[in-house]
Amino acid sequence: MAWPRLLLWMLQNAAQGGLRRMAADTAQRIARSPPDVPAESPKDAHLGLIFALSIESGCLEDLLDGMVVIRGKGVIAREGGLRGRRTIVVRSGPGLARARHATELLIDGHRPSRIISAGFAGAISGDLHRNDLLVADRVRNESGEEIAVELPPGLAATLQQPGVHCGPLLTCRGVVRKPSARRALFERHGAMAVDMETFAVAEVCRRRGVPFSSIRAINDTADETLSRDVEHLLAQRTAAAQWGAALGAVLRRPASAKDFYQLRENALVASLRLAKFLAAVRFD
Repeated sequence: MAWPRLLLWMLQNAAQGGLRRMAADTAQRIARSPPDVPAESPKDAHLGLIFALSIESGCLEDLLDGMVVIRGKGVIAREGGLRGRRTIVVRSGPGLARARHATELLIDGHRPSRIISAGFAGAISGDLHRNDLLVADRVRNESGEEIAVELPPGLAATLQQPGVHCGPLLTCRGVVRKPSARRALFERHGAMAVDMETFAVAEVCRRRGVPFSSIRAINDTADETLSRDVEHLLAQRTAAAQWGAALGAVLRRPASAKDFYQLRENALVASLRLAKFLAAVRFD
């Protein structure tokens, strides 16, 4: 079997079986073709969620009732009902600048009562395990700036659940690949996990006076080493770019297909865990 076909088969099959019975895989979502609607005058939303990548947001999007796609000002949002709450899901792409831009547009276009920075994070504390959830009570950046995060009562009530933690989240400018780098960040900043977007979202919300929360699923542990191929894949913004990065990596190093398979499998489990949690919590 040719390597490109093998990669396609492996990534597709990672989405099958019992991992996403509540959610369709990428091909199924495309086949459903949710209707596009033009951007219109702002309407207040209950929740606005900022994710970086489709693999993070996909399971939650599949839980939205009557989902429609809204295109405007360079950002694509997905709107639908979530337990009776008008919910807007935006994929910003990775990084601070994209997250900041998406948050501004989300506030201007939909005036959400609360914005949630959601998605995956890498553990830098040994207390966190794969698929645990981190509810941030503080968000820090590499310069040492910190933003306190007030927890609404409904979210605070979840902290007794198994695998749900509360503590500081660190936002860095790049992927943290090695355990040694994770240990150094933990010793310097005292955070529990690291991501690439949340501090920017929190900054915009603080400036605009919008209540803010951050909930992240742990996708890699403090003692794991991520391959450079995975780092390059995660830096891609679009699905097409991700496929191109994956295919290029497999052609250069066939063993990377195994890394991508495991990454996809882990990500689907984390995405489903996060989606169920977000759907169950009352943020008002």
